[in-house]
Amino acid sequence: MTNQKPNLILINCDDLGYGDLGVYGSELHNTPCLDNLANQGRRFTDFYMASPVCSPSRGAMLTGCYPPRIGFARFNDDWVLFPGDAEGLNPNEYTLGDLFKEAGYSTMTIGKWHCGDQPEFLPTRHGFDQYYGLPYSNDMAPMELRPDMPPLPLMHNEEILEEQPDQTGLTERYVEKSITFIRENRNNPFFLYLAHMHVHLPLYAAAPFVKKSKNGDYGACVEAIDWATSVLIHELEKLNLLENTIIVFTSDNGSRNDYGPNNGPLRGTKATTWEGGMRVPFIVYWKDNIDPAVCDGLISSIDLLPSFASMLGIKMPSDRKIDGINQIDYLLGKSEKSNRDTFYYYMCDNLEAIRYKNWKLHVSRRPGAGKPTGDFGDQNQDYEEAKNNYEVKELYDLSKDIGETNNLYLKEKNVVIALMEIVNQAREELGDRFTGKAGKDIRSVGIVENPKPLTEYDENHPYIISLYDRNEAG
Repeated sequence: MTNQKPNLILINCDDLGYGDLGVYGSELHNTPCLDNLANQGRRFTDFYMASPVCSPSRGAMLTGCYPPRIGFARFNDDWVLFPGDAEGLNPNEYTLGDLFKEAGYSTMTIGKWHCGDQPEFLPTRHGFDQYYGLPYSNDMAPMELRPDMPPLPLMHNEEILEEQPDQTGLTERYVEKSITFIRENRNNPFFLYLAHMHVHLPLYAAAPFVKKSKNGDYGACVEAIDWATSVLIHELEKLNLLENTIIVFTSDNGSRNDYGPNNGPLRGTKATTWEGGMRVPFIVYWKDNIDPAVCDGLISSIDLLPSFASMLGIKMPSDRKIDGINQIDYLLGKSEKSNRDTFYYYMCDNLEAIRYKNWKLHVSRRPGAGKPTGDFGDQNQDYEEAKNNYEVKELYDLSKDIGETNNLYLKEKNVVIALMEIVNQAREELGDRFTGKAGKDIRSVGIVENPKPLTEYDENHPYIISLYDRNEAG
């Protein structure tokens, strides 16, 4: 080993479903590298992102907080941030980048950021030495469905390298930049946050993967993620760094249910608070340092920040509330028991469900949820009109009913009463739009004056628009 401190590579996919990897049950996708990491590391069955949509999910993972805590519950009535928005991750928030930087690590974000595209919100303002990638979703670009969008920028740090890059080769470019970063820091501890654009629509799969895929472009994109991971593993082995590098793999939320994805046995899709929206694959691999195991304890992305702070011996800021729990022993196999027994399912600023141990209680559901296709409903639908119709009464025993099909609400009244106490506590602390609760200890989202998109559409520029109309955006 060249370092005493372990390196960390955090791989975060976009819209990858619970059942999209072979080791999580896929019979269509060939993912030998990720399957191997899971089988030789720790594979988690009950890992949750803190939001079923992108910006809130990513902000929560970086800060160890539920999205409402950091002002990431809603963005001008949109679910996620858009190009040129005045809002973003507050520069005063303490992130994974800040943590590893404080511990003396070299830090880099590669790929999708989506926590604000104004300079004040970029990774370089949140503890990362370098940034290379797309500042938001790959569909936020000029195309038939969104003709007025500014050109999609590929960025290095805070500069624009290219407009409308050919996304079919972008994963390879991300891998190349990752390898360069690893080589440059082979003698220093490093933290690499690699945020793939796959498998968000539109799908841009390189031809070699399409030819081999049994599931069209979607399967090709999943297998490109596996390939990218295998290249990084090979490089770490070549540099004699694999035994000193923790690799964490996950997805920002569940998948859609059209265009080929698979949430396995879970009900629901991204943008819903059924299990399929927020329970995602999660793998921790550290060669020769942790024993293989399948872990079924409750754990969340918001636990990563306090867990790695504990590993590094760094004290978390004492001037703010952090929702995450130190789970480092559970993550690395020093304990087989999770420290978490409760989880809140927020969709934007609405508390829709809570989990306590094996019980899950649904209390509300946004208008438009549960569509049979990828139509997630109208983001700007008037919630005031739905105030009298938001409430749902559903109770599921996830230990026996992972698909949430057998509603026990009327049969388990004592359980409902106990869980409603947790619901009320969550609403008081973090707020709830439907019930009019404002929440406590809520911090402000970052806001800048006079925001503007990073790029401007030029009708005379020969953008390759056809490359941006592979599939419906979403």
